[in-house]
Amino acid sequence: MFWLQFIQGAELSEKALQNRTRERTLEAKRGIIYDRNGNELAISISADSIYVVPAEVKQSKKEVEIAHQLADILEMDELKVHERITKNSDWEWVKRQIDPEKSAKIRKLDLPGIGILEENRRYYPKKTLACHILGIAGIDNTGLEGIDFFYNDLIGGTPGQLIIEHDGVNRPIPEATHQYIPPVEGSNLILTLDETIQYITERELDKVFKERKAKRAAAIVMDPKTGEILAMTSRDNYDPNHYNDYPDANRRNFAINDAFEPGSTMKITTSAMALEEKTVNANSTFYCPGHIKVGRETITCANSKAHGSQTFAQIVENSCNVGFVQVGLALGMDKYYHYLNAFGFGKKTGIDLPGEANGILVPQKRAMQVDLASMAMGQANAVTAIQLTTAVAAVANEGKLMKPHLVKEITDKDGKVIKKFEPKVVNRVVSPQTAKELCHILEGEVTNGTGKNAYIEGYRSAGKTGTAEKIKAGGGYMKDEYIASFVGFAPADDPELVCIVVVDAPQGYPYYGGWVAAPAFKAIMEDSLRYRGVALRDEPENEQKQPVMQVVVPDVINLPLAEAISTLNARGLNAKVSGNGDIVWQQTPIARSKLNRGSQVIIYLSPFESNGEQTEVTVPDLRGKPMKEVVRILSDLGLHLIPSGSGLAYEQSLEPGKVITSGSTIKVKFQPIGE
Repeated sequence: MFWLQFIQGAELSEKALQNRTRERTLEAKRGIIYDRNGNELAISISADSIYVVPAEVKQSKKEVEIAHQLADILEMDELKVHERITKNSDWEWVKRQIDPEKSAKIRKLDLPGIGILEENRRYYPKKTLACHILGIAGIDNTGLEGIDFFYNDLIGGTPGQLIIEHDGVNRPIPEATHQYIPPVEGSNLILTLDETIQYITERELDKVFKERKAKRAAAIVMDPKTGEILAMTSRDNYDPNHYNDYPDANRRNFAINDAFEPGSTMKITTSAMALEEKTVNANSTFYCPGHIKVGRETITCANSKAHGSQTFAQIVENSCNVGFVQVGLALGMDKYYHYLNAFGFGKKTGIDLPGEANGILVPQKRAMQVDLASMAMGQANAVTAIQLTTAVAAVANEGKLMKPHLVKEITDKDGKVIKKFEPKVVNRVVSPQTAKELCHILEGEVTNGTGKNAYIEGYRSAGKTGTAEKIKAGGGYMKDEYIASFVGFAPADDPELVCIVVVDAPQGYPYYGGWVAAPAFKAIMEDSLRYRGVALRDEPENEQKQPVMQVVVPDVINLPLAEAISTLNARGLNAKVSGNGDIVWQQTPIARSKLNRGSQVIIYLSPFESNGEQTEVTVPDLRGKPMKEVVRILSDLGLHLIPSGSGLAYEQSLEPGKVITSGSTIKVKFQPIGE
């Protein structure tokens, strides 16, 4: 007795206490995740979980009956349920977070040894919206991916504990040791995301992703002045409420997890470097014969097109590879790598999401002149969508590179602000003067160059198209798969938003960034700018109103001759008639041109007279077709063409499917077919 009581007493008492006590962890309620306007994106809701005390089940002698009843309600295998409820342990989960209807049925049965414990589980009320940002939380109320994982220590809260003493047959002992440590709720996150802009971005990305049957796609909208992410989405997507119903690959965030060769969108940063170092200015001249030799390698422009003599602004508009190779070589290796690092390529941006990729840069120590030439035009290096967006945002932000972030504030359960995240300047990459000049040049890329499909009526948009060949396993490039992209900002004179759209392996032709990604950029930006109440812009300075003595030429195409003459005279213009017929099918100069009052407008009459034999024809869809094919199609239908530009058709004055009469005129705008 002396040995047991005095020598081993303390140790045995501790073991006895451990044998008598039952500890239960009480999970804390996870904090709520809001968008910037207070809309709930992720919340915690109550869910019942079923547990068992095997000793009580065995004592009831009803193991088989209990297993059968539970398996039937919970839709589980009966043998597995029986094994679990008769296990040699003091406490076991049967099934967690079940439907309320099933919980109610089990509660009515009042089965011995079977209990119900209320837990919290994550619920995403907007379902798939912003799924790659929000991520998922597991059954143990722990963040596993996305923001829920990155800020798990803050929003996960602190679990509580319930400690109760039981007797030898597992009954709670009255007046015995009972300890309750309440759980502490997690903090709330207020994101930089705007639910409306996120919806707009996902809607437009869905369109291009499905229409083009792409492998992957991503889009980001950022405030260039603060680095705040207003929208970010990737495709494929998933519903985080039921993430196990989707392939694991759907949860991968293409916008930050994967690197790709950017193609011509990288020419924005090359341009910034050259302008900052004053190796070029907007009027510097270049000559493009369609190809250039660097060492043993020959680099060509898209479709080996020779652009001839161009200014620097024009090589940006034409996305001239030959011109940019010359720019890169003039900069030199050391300066080019200096700016690559300054723009943040080859390293993480530090965005508050897990799994961000570094991107891939050719190591400077082994880089050769042909590598420099390739990098200058957007090949050789690989970047992530978030890196490229952040770099272009620096150009839109007077040369200041901002750290991208997704959280504005952290609050406690009562709404009190615990922490605010202020905008953080990483460094100044280029001067405000360089940034402003490049913004103007990039506006010309949208107005006159390969980015025409990104033009936004009423706003001055700027940006760059990109079409990059994809690297294949083992080296080299694929012949039939491309990454189409567009990155830009608006308004060009005072950027409010920066947006990137990246589409991996779009199917069909044309597959260029100007055709695949630019229209999605336009739709996202147009709706987002209007939603934010950004005022409409005037036209650029060189298109502002002319002196009062000038008038705008009216559109008289398709009007009867008498009405056309009357319309011109009303503007103070004279008409010169050419051809026979009663209907105007072409005019010189074109509508919306400006002429001095009293000038002459030539109007060409249609050979189809109004009282002649005319037939009804349906307007075809001409978009994406080369000019020769457009001419042939319209000629066969007896329709007149007024072309503008060169390359592939991207806009037509009459919508496809509209029924008109032969002899009518269709205006078709064309743009270059590649970058």
